[in-house]
Amino acid sequence: MDYTAKLDQALDQLHQEGRYRTFIDIERKQGHFPHATWRKPDGSHAAITVWCGNDYLGMGQHPVVLKAMHDAIDATGAGSGGTRNISGTTTYHKRLEAELADLHGKEAALLFNSAYVANDATLSTLPKLFPGLIIYSDALNHASMIEGVRRNGGAKRIFRHNDVKHLRELMAADDPAAPKLIAFESIYSMDGDFGPIKAICDLADEFNALTYLDEVHAVGMYGPRGAGVAERDRLMHRLDIINGTLAKAFGVVGGYIAASYKMCDAVRSYAPGFIFSSSLPPAIAAAAAASVAHLKRDTALREKHQTQAKILKTRLKAMGLPLIDHGSHIVPVIVGDPKHTKILSDMLLDSYGIYVQPINFPTVPRGTERLRFTPSPVHGPAEMDKLVRAMDALWSHCALNRAELSA
Repeated sequence: MDYTAKLDQALDQLHQEGRYRTFIDIERKQGHFPHATWRKPDGSHAAITVWCGNDYLGMGQHPVVLKAMHDAIDATGAGSGGTRNISGTTTYHKRLEAELADLHGKEAALLFNSAYVANDATLSTLPKLFPGLIIYSDALNHASMIEGVRRNGGAKRIFRHNDVKHLRELMAADDPAAPKLIAFESIYSMDGDFGPIKAICDLADEFNALTYLDEVHAVGMYGPRGAGVAERDRLMHRLDIINGTLAKAFGVVGGYIAASYKMCDAVRSYAPGFIFSSSLPPAIAAAAAASVAHLKRDTALREKHQTQAKILKTRLKAMGLPLIDHGSHIVPVIVGDPKHTKILSDMLLDSYGIYVQPINFPTVPRGTERLRFTPSPVHGPAEMDKLVRAMDALWSHCALNRAELSA
């Protein structure tokens, strides 16, 4: 076996299909984000504006968050010192879990190093706690949820995206006595559409099933205190397990679940992804707790974020660009070809200093390749104008069709 040749073959295939992923070396400027510096491969650098970040509200540079992190570093140092079971549980971790439990109206919360790990570890552990568990998973669930469901060794059913009727058919066909769980998302990040939370909760009640809701792209941004879409729709009390991230709207890093005390205690006790992982550094936990606490009160920042998204969508629609709009903060512009998407992304960066990564298969289906813009409260009118002008010029230059997609 020529291992190097096999690696070349695998990488060449990505290049030929136009979906080889290139990392852009950027240096964020604290206090000036979304402005950043692009460190080019030739050693030169250029000023750019980041339009594809997940720090949706700019909390990664908020003074309250930075002060909490600095204070914790001065008090405790850099690392956590081990897993939560050994020496990695501190007052900072407990404070953050209390903030998160309060945010979601649950008895407890459990921290993980990322929301990916939280999904994977929890969903792969639940069949150990509920033997014979059947998990019903939305077809467009995040890769971390898919991986957790795949690895758990139990029964799984995939229902068509947001298709409650199909979900009902699948549940009705299974043993009424079997334990069941429905796993889905509140906002699906590639199209920006919302999950039918109430309808799924109604089905869960009817079939005596648990509910598992991923609120990763909603926490901090929706609801009176930023707990997510379920809070906005007054449905949090009907969800058994809520998954969230600290790496997007909260501007730091890490993930968690919020649930009953017994559910969190059981996952904590059985999930290898929790048991054998060193805990988040105390400074990270302190910063995240400060961010969560702040966003519980800062409704103005959430409102400004939604306004920015509406303005950008309105302006791109007015140009006739193929934009998907489900009413969320996500702004996907469909290009429909991986090579064209990459060319458009490169030209935006090289000619206009606008950084937006191409989204290609397998993240999205073939033929729906796109640029996914994430406007934030820190993108001002000048940045918005520049982006709209650039898209207008380059769309025509690339001879792409201007045809509005139905949402």
